[in-house]
Parts: sequence; C-alpha cells; structure tokens
Amino acid sequence: MTVRQRVCILGSTGSVGRSTLDVIALHPQRFEVFALTAHHRVDDLAALCERWQPRFAAVDTAEQASVMRARLVRGGVRTEILHGPRALEELAAHPEVDSVMAAIVGAAGLAPCLAAARAGKRLMLANKEALVVGGELFMRAVQDGGATLLPIDSEHSAIFQCLPPDRAAWGRHIDHILLTSSGGPFRTRDPQTLHDVTPDMACAHPNFVMGRKISVDSATMMNKALEVIEARWLFDLAPEQVQVLIHPQQIIHSMVVCRDHSVLAQLGTPDMKVPIAYGLSCPERIESGATRLDFTRLGGLDFEAPNPQRFPGLGLAFEALRGAPGATNALNAANEVAVGAFLDGRIGFTAIHRVIAGTLDALNGRFGPQASLDDLLALDARARAVSEQLVGNLKR
Repeated sequence: MTVRQRVCILGSTGSVGRSTLDVIALHPQRFEVFALTAHHRVDDLAALCERWQPRFAAVDTAEQASVMRARLVRGGVRTEILHGPRALEELAAHPEVDSVMAAIVGAAGLAPCLAAARAGKRLMLANKEALVVGGELFMRAVQDGGATLLPIDSEHSAIFQCLPPDRAAWGRHIDHILLTSSGGPFRTRDPQTLHDVTPDMACAHPNFVMGRKISVDSATMMNKALEVIEARWLFDLAPEQVQVLIHPQQIIHSMVVCRDHSVLAQLGTPDMKVPIAYGLSCPERIESGATRLDFTRLGGLDFEAPNPQRFPGLGLAFEALRGAPGATNALNAANEVAVGAFLDGRIGFTAIHRVIAGTLDALNGRFGPQASLDDLLALDARARAVSEQLVGNLKR
C-alpha cells in the first residue's frame, strides 16, 4: 500500500490554496490534507475543515479559534485548532508533515517558510516574499535543512521545468531567462491616464481571478518586479541575467535562453493547477485538472517589452537588486503598505510607486544587518513606518 503524502497548506482559503485542494481531490490515494491555515476567512476555513477533516487548522487569533472550535464541534469534526504566528511555524515544521504549500501572501509568510526549510520539508513556494525579503537567509536555510524547494509561481515553475535535474549544472546551462507577463489590465493604456485608475479597475485581471493585493500587483507589474528578485535567488542569477517580456496570451509561461542560444520554454493554459500538480508530484507528472492546450485554436503568440513609464516598479526592483542587502526587503514592505493604502482609497494608483521610491530614498542604504529573521522583520517594520508616513503626506 502506498503511503500518502501529508500536506500542510499555509493560506488554504486563497486562490493557490484552493487550487492545491482541487489537485489533491483528484488524487486521494496519493495525498492527505494534514493541516490548513487562514488569516481571516474563518468561515471559509471551517468549511474546508468540514470537507477535508485535517488533523490541524490554524487561524490568527484566539477569538477566531474559539469560533472555529464551536462550529466544528457541532459538526462532529475533530480537527485541532491552533492560533497565532507560532502555530504556522509549528505546523510547517511538524514531524508528520511531508510537504508544505507556502501560499501566504506577503512578508507574513516568511517565518513559516523558514521553519519548513529548516525542517527539511518538500517546500512548494508560492510566497515570493520569502525570497524577496530574506533571499540569502532563506536559501541558506533550504541548504542547511536539506529541504526540497519547488517554485509554484507559474513563471518560476516553467524555468525550473526547463532546467536539468542537477542544480550544479544550472550556471553552465543558462545565459539568461525570460520571465513572461500578461501585462495586466493596463498593458495598452496611456501612462498619463493611470492616475484615474480605481481599485476595481486594477483588480480586473484579464486572465485570472486573484486576491485584491495580488491583482493590484499585476496591474502595476510589481508582481513581476518581485518575481525578478525571486528568480535571482531561486536560480542563482545576476540581475542582468533576468529579463521580462510581456506575453498577453500567457501560453508560454517563461523561457530559458541557453549558452548555445537555444531557447527552452514551458507552455500550457494559464492555470495555477499545472505548477501546483508538478510541485506535488515532481519529478513525476500527474493529472492537474487544467484544460488541455489546443494549438489549433491559438490565434497567435505576441511579445513586447514592458514600457518603463507604465510599469516603473520593474526599474525599482532592478535598482534594489543591485543595491545594498535589505533593499529588496524595504521595497516589498513599501509596496504592501502602498497597495493597502490604494485599496483603502487613501492614495491614487500612480502614488504606489512614489511611496516605494520614496521609502528606498528615505532609508538610503541604511538597512542594517540581514543575518537573522529578527533583522529582516526589524527592517520590514522600519520600512513600513516610513511608507505609512509617506502615504500620510500624499494627497489623493
């Protein structure tokens, strides 16, 4: 009898978490849902616990945990409910967990990702901020803990699938990589008109239904800026070896340009279940539930360079990568604050990048040490404080 892989899903109520459960549902003989977590969607998490009956679930506060326990007891569900940030770390490193899907958005996902890495888990990384905020520290934890790191962002998964199994050979293999992007909802919009963009307009992604923060990041292309930083650490690349290409159809998910000028690409329908299925089963391939790609119905594949005036976040990311250690951490914190302020109606769309650039300028290389999780979180807090001050100084 095959032993099922026990999976902990950090951020189970988001789009990646739910897609992970969709893939697991296709393979009940291979996977067991061991633990689920959520930040504030307590009702959604309770419904998932009733469906999957995991051993553990974790929420943010004691009050949420009490509500969850009462509901699950009434339904006869015996899931043990934990709460607080340490609960996420405990579940990610739990000795009975085989695989961790890290799908928490933002810097809040860094600590449990580090815990899973140090515990040597099969770590499926959908939280790009773990590398943006703590790149060197995180990669060292992966190496020291003997973890298996599998990228889940479709672009990084595509690059990973195009590379040889021997990581030591990657440097001899890659000339550069091309991260593709849809260009978001404003790919063709005049940059001079972006100040009128509303949150609802920014969240209208042309290909995916995502959370509001990620949708705004797609509209500004800050998601791609963060992915540039993530790729630098995942594949041990210099900044100039990472390039971005707009590809509206999102059929080619990314490409590796080899030293002999061959180009390797991974293609498929734009569906996160494909990289999730590969992350769960690698090096095998299993049914994902995604729609098959029909080449006879493709009208064409288009490519263009991103407009730096329309998407200034890309330039900021490359500047941060070339800057002092900690710059990418500050960039990420500033982006989270600025996007939150935009969604709350406190600043306009084009002010997002002004807050990010202003935060980096204000800190001006004074990022401090980056040798521990406490160091990273301290810089994150300082950058957020600067960003909030800048938000307060801006007029809507």
